[in-house]
Amino acid sequence: MGFIRKFESWGNTHHPKILDIIRMLLGVFLVAKGYAFLKHFPFLRDLIIENKIISPSPEIVTFLLYYVSYIHMVGGLLIFFGLTTRLAALFQLPIVFGAVFFVNILSPFMNSELWLSILVLALLVLFVVIGSGPLSLDKILTGDKRRQQTRRS
Repeated sequence: MGFIRKFESWGNTHHPKILDIIRMLLGVFLVAKGYAFLKHFPFLRDLIIENKIISPSPEIVTFLLYYVSYIHMVGGLLIFFGLTTRLAALFQLPIVFGAVFFVNILSPFMNSELWLSILVLALLVLFVVIGSGPLSLDKILTGDKRRQQTRRS
């Protein structure tokens, strides 16, 4: 438990405010990507099944596409507002890791988004380490708790 506290403390003290803008843009991008997945759901499902990107049954492909879409949208909103940013970014990591190493690299027809996926993966790792930052709901909510605790003392 002490390691996690030190990790969070280090991340909170080493966070320039410009990274908050980057965090918000990342959140908007993830929400837009999740929405695009839902909007083009039948096309993506058929593309994955026909090209055998993953080989399970169509029901599993459908479940994975819904999972990815909703995790991107909910996680993107949490990242945008800076609410449990580390946890939201952690949930995004396996999805984006899969996009980089299984979809973009192994599928040459979708290779145009490889560098974008690598950038998003790097940013997610960054926000898992440094957290929300000063312009976030986490900071506002924990700041109020700290002020109330100091008033009680």
